[in-house]
Formats: sequence, structure tokens, C-alpha cells
Amino acid sequence: MIEHKQQKKAYLAAILNAFIIGFAFIFVKLALTITNPVDTLAHRFTVSFVVASIPIIFGWIRLNIKVKDIVSILPLALFYPALFFTFQVFGLAYTSSSEAGIIHATVPIFTMVLATYFLKEYTSQWQKIFTLLSVVGVAYIFAMKGINLETTNSKGTILILLSALSFAGYSVLARKMSQKFSVIDLTYMMTTIGFLFFNGMSVIRHVSEGTLTLFFAPFSNPLFVLSILFLGVLSSLVTSFLSNYALSQIEASKISVFNNLSTLVTIVAGVIFLQEKLEYFHLIGAFMIILGVVGTNLLEPKKAKVRS
Repeated sequence: MIEHKQQKKAYLAAILNAFIIGFAFIFVKLALTITNPVDTLAHRFTVSFVVASIPIIFGWIRLNIKVKDIVSILPLALFYPALFFTFQVFGLAYTSSSEAGIIHATVPIFTMVLATYFLKEYTSQWQKIFTLLSVVGVAYIFAMKGINLETTNSKGTILILLSALSFAGYSVLARKMSQKFSVIDLTYMMTTIGFLFFNGMSVIRHVSEGTLTLFFAPFSNPLFVLSILFLGVLSSLVTSFLSNYALSQIEASKISVFNNLSTLVTIVAGVIFLQEKLEYFHLIGAFMIILGVVGTNLLEPKKAKVRS
């Protein structure tokens, strides 16, 4: 009974995580009208780090991390957020958002393969089919929206593919790490490393361009402050916690397919807040994605074991 309740909470965490990520797209677009992608990531994780540090400074939360633990957690943070966002940001500079969306939809497939090899999480034939169905649903939506081949090249495709692989690597590693460390410890260390990594990239960029005095300039814009608060608190800190928690309770191959739900949330958010048009292919793709997610998680896989 206790295990069932924990899994129910994990599924709710995965769904909430998908909703936040889906809405994050709007705030990313708003933030990028004010500053560049690297600075957006730096300020985003600065806000995450500050908010995450407050309960620790006041003693409301205690970390149980030793120096040797940091070394163990470092690869996790390297996959996500460091490599994932870096490959994504630079990949989008060379390819269209449509192609990027299609490539990123393959994360559940990569996760399933990696989880089978490293975690011995085996999936049934039907689970593989339903996972593929959710991926096809996302690809169908983006394909129907159209891919701008003029802005697409192999460099962008490779970078976005590496971004997808990084997230799949994170999902598998987080599933394993969550058996050894608390979700709070993992989330805080990921946030801290993201803060150091992206601020380091941003400062180096500003120093090389002689614009260091403009580092905090975006905060003079209220719209940027609103966007970065959402991205930093909800779309970075909270989603990391929710994702780590979900992966601590449920197989990585099952949780990863929930990422495709964020595509549906983005579409709905665009229709409601940006007055974007809802097309027939959105509904067809949505049905495929939801059916894929439900099928993957309802069908029982073979017995899964997490390697210690």
C-alpha cells in the first residue's frame, strides 16, 4: 500500500513536471527578447541557486553531502543541466525549432535503451510500441507545422541529438543516484553546479566582449524579471526536484515518456496565451502522445532491477 502511494505521488510529480516545462517555452521566448541565451541560463540558475539556498541558510533543510558525494553527483549534473542546456542552446542556433522538437522527442527511446543496458530495466514489446507511438505523435505535430530546411544543417542536428542523449543519460543516472542520495541533496547539487557552470560561461563571454558591466542589465526589465523567476524557480529548481523524485520511485523508461506531454502543454498554452491557432493535426498528435504515455505506464514490464 505504501509503495502504491509513493508511485501515485511519483506519477503526479511527472505530470506536474511536464506541465511546468510546457509553459516554460513561453517564458523562454519572452526572456530571449531581452537578452541572449547564455545570459538567460546564467540568471535562471542564479535565481534557482539563491532560492534553493535560503532554506539551507536558515536551517530549515539540512544537506547530507560529503566531498566524496559531490564527486559522485558531478556526472549527473554534467548531463543535466550543463550538457543538456549547452547543446540545446547552441543547437538551436543552427537548426529550426521544429526539427529540434522532433529530435528531442526521441529522449524516451534513448532512455529505454540506456535503462535496459545500465539499469536492467526491461520493457515489454507493447511498452516499446506505445513509447514509439508517443514519439511519433510529437514528430507528427512538428512535421505538420513544417520544418524550415533553410535554417537546418548537420551541425544543429548533431547538437540537438547530443542534447537529447544528455537528458536520457541524466534520467538513467538519476534513477541510480536517487537510490543512494536524497532527492533534496541531488537537486541542490545539480542547481549549484548549473549556477557555477552557466555563470562561468556568461562571465567569460562578457569579459571577452568587454561588456561585463551589462551583466545584470536585463533585470531592469520587469518582463525579464517575471520570466526569469518562473524559469529559475519553477522550470529549473522545482522541475529538477519533481524529476528526481519521480525517478526515485519509477523506472526511467516509464518516466521519460512523460516529457512528450510538455509538447501538448506548450500547444495549449500557445492557444490560450498567444492566440495561436489549434489545428486538426494538434489533436491527432495529442491523442497519439497521450495514448503512448498511458500505454507505456499501464502495461506491466518484466521485473526491473536497479544495479547498485
